[in-house]
Amino acid sequence: MASFKAFSLFSLALLLLLLPLLSAHATNSPNSHDKKSSPFEFLKHLQGCHKGNKTKGIHHLKKYLEQFGYLSYSHSKNHTHANDDDFDELLESAVKTYQLNYHLNASGTLDDKTVSTMMRPRCGVADIINGTNWMRPGKKRHHKSHGSLHTVSHYSFFRGQPKWPPSNSRYHLTYGFVDGTPSEAMNPVAQAFLTWASNTHFTFSQAQGVSNADIKIGFSRGDHGDGHPFDGAGGTLAHAFAPTDGRFHYDGDERWSVGAVSGAFDLETVALHEIGHLLGLGHSEVEGAIMYSSITSGVTKGLHADDIQGIKALYNV
Repeated sequence: MASFKAFSLFSLALLLLLLPLLSAHATNSPNSHDKKSSPFEFLKHLQGCHKGNKTKGIHHLKKYLEQFGYLSYSHSKNHTHANDDDFDELLESAVKTYQLNYHLNASGTLDDKTVSTMMRPRCGVADIINGTNWMRPGKKRHHKSHGSLHTVSHYSFFRGQPKWPPSNSRYHLTYGFVDGTPSEAMNPVAQAFLTWASNTHFTFSQAQGVSNADIKIGFSRGDHGDGHPFDGAGGTLAHAFAPTDGRFHYDGDERWSVGAVSGAFDLETVALHEIGHLLGLGHSEVEGAIMYSSITSGVTKGLHADDIQGIKALYNV
């Protein structure tokens, strides 16, 4: 009996020692869900569509492009086509603008590369806001010379270039987590703030109470009252608002992880992106930039020179 008890205690101790190691190979996800089809899955059926087609599901494409700022029938003579399946001239123009922004062949046809780009999980912030396309067409370029190298930046800002005003000659912002935020998410978010602080003129600290924080972070699902409902796993991952709103929401239906975990999205990587929006950056054309609109599962990503140049240009530092 004594040896059995000793063996049981030894087994328990060994399990406690191994538990953190076992967890590191799991999803580390605050929310674990069975894999479901992406909200963007409908795009596969529309591959090859072009102007003049009338194909079931084109109205979903119109909603997609409207959501991300590329399409609006509200002031068009074709406003009656907003909810139908006609691939009209206005839709073709919207597809061409999307293709230009993502360095695709601007044919206006929904080719395979365009479909695969559109299907990537992405940030819920629109690429074009209030009709102003800061990502590419007509955008002012920012040139920087570095010795023999000459680079062109592709960052963007929100319309009107909103930014945080300095407080007592300092750019210090506080952040807090709303009730229900998974504890596993808090440290990755804090690390993302530290990364931005080490590369900019900003400093950040966690507020004692979320009600008084400049930035409020939380997890939400579906329609959560801010006018930008989430769409379930595999679509829009998170969104944040321009200065000085301060709201940052993760989609609670996604599979989240701490670090690179197959099939899950890294909390810190997504936080880096959304903090960029909170500070005033829009989306970047540069795929390597943290402010690129789509984010891949199973990987981690850091700040890019384009992101840092964008913040410096916005705040004139």
